[in-house]
Amino acid sequence: MNQITKSFSGVRAVDNVSVSFNKGCVHAIVGENGAGKSTLIKILSGAQKPDEGTIFFKGQSFSSFSPREALNFGISVIYQELALVSGMTVVENIFLGREIRKITGIIDSKKMETKASILLDQLGININVNQEVGELSVAYQQLVEIAKALSRNADLIVMDEPSAILAGHELEQLFKIIQSLKEKGVTIIYISHRLEEVFRIADEITVLKDGQHVVTRSVKGLDRLELVSAMVGRKLEEVFPKSINVVGECVLEAKGISTDTILKEVNLKLHRGEIVGLAGMVGSGRTELARALFGADKLIKGEIRILGERVDLRSPAEAITKKISLVPEDRKQQGLFIALPIKNNVTIPILRKISRWFLIDRKKESQLVDLSRRQLSISMASENMDVQFLSGGNQQKVVLAKWLHTKPEVIIMDEPTRGIDVGAKFEIYQLMRQLNEKGISILMISSELPEILGLSDRILVMSEGRIVAELKPEEASEEKIIDYATLSQSKVA
Repeated sequence: MNQITKSFSGVRAVDNVSVSFNKGCVHAIVGENGAGKSTLIKILSGAQKPDEGTIFFKGQSFSSFSPREALNFGISVIYQELALVSGMTVVENIFLGREIRKITGIIDSKKMETKASILLDQLGININVNQEVGELSVAYQQLVEIAKALSRNADLIVMDEPSAILAGHELEQLFKIIQSLKEKGVTIIYISHRLEEVFRIADEITVLKDGQHVVTRSVKGLDRLELVSAMVGRKLEEVFPKSINVVGECVLEAKGISTDTILKEVNLKLHRGEIVGLAGMVGSGRTELARALFGADKLIKGEIRILGERVDLRSPAEAITKKISLVPEDRKQQGLFIALPIKNNVTIPILRKISRWFLIDRKKESQLVDLSRRQLSISMASENMDVQFLSGGNQQKVVLAKWLHTKPEVIIMDEPTRGIDVGAKFEIYQLMRQLNEKGISILMISSELPEILGLSDRILVMSEGRIVAELKPEEASEEKIIDYATLSQSKVA
């Protein structure tokens, strides 16, 4: 891609960017939100036409092409928002628009099933090709997207944040598939905020910032600190802010709690002003524990105590009255009303406090939103701006702002930096420590082990619905956490 430029309403989203992708290599594109990654990829896939520049592919030169032409040339994009038809089967999705037909024109279902089965088997995916896609987990849906791309004999596959919804063995499977594709000569363009996996699988890395090309480097000889500095455009010590608080009284205690989901007699203590990291593989029960502590899942055994007093949390509303808040894993579906303005999202838990005779005091509402904007450094054009138009980091800050107005004692944060660029991550980390200094306790669930190791005052590890280990940060390591997290049920017992 040579000297690519694209503007929207006079603002340059991509500014004279030139970058090359070599055959059979994994080339990562990284940068903060708004760096121009998505626009560049949309131009490559034919979804956007560049204002200037040229694309060279397989020895041919193009000013632009349509999405259909890009597919026919062998360019396939797997977007973060999956493009599958949930009511159709796996095989129907793989061959959608390119159905194999008999001479009579009738769809040859048997041949399609056979080809789909061979394709999935090559990828190590064990699913029924006649199962509806909507019945599959999101992780398997993404693997179906990869199979769909390969069925088109793609020579270049773009993966946009493929690991945002994967963890554990599913993520390992994705890495194996990428390695297999490399060996077959397929070029992979890999977009991700997770720098650990970029260093693990990429051959080259390109950094974009504010629509411009900053640097393209081989992964060999490049260290993490150099990469982060290039991304954020300033010298940055990549360290997690340490606690300067003296840990106080026990604020939240769970004693032998079980649910009808996966939790089995979980014991947990959370003290004032500390961050407790909760690690474990997908399906270990981390999110279910968060839901139980927030009153979203009913307890069938055990008890929860707040400041020593036993409480019966039968709903999230009751948890909120007991000063417990939850920043959910999926902020768009469970943490925000994305089609509503920022002001509505910030004040929705405290409407009664800012209302008189059932009418909202708009002046008080604006004052609270402005307070949140200043305290949390929320970048927004106006309080009337819809939340959906904010970056991931600013959306997460709005979720936090909403709960801080309820004056919480405990905040449960499930994957607090998922889908957030590296610069915004540091801001979230700083905010978490600032909350600690105000005496707020945080239970942090994260799949990013450097985050667990760097931020936690104590580390708990879950496996198969139980807490199997408690570690101090100085005695913990990624290997030790993974070792505990992969314990079988017999070893747990």
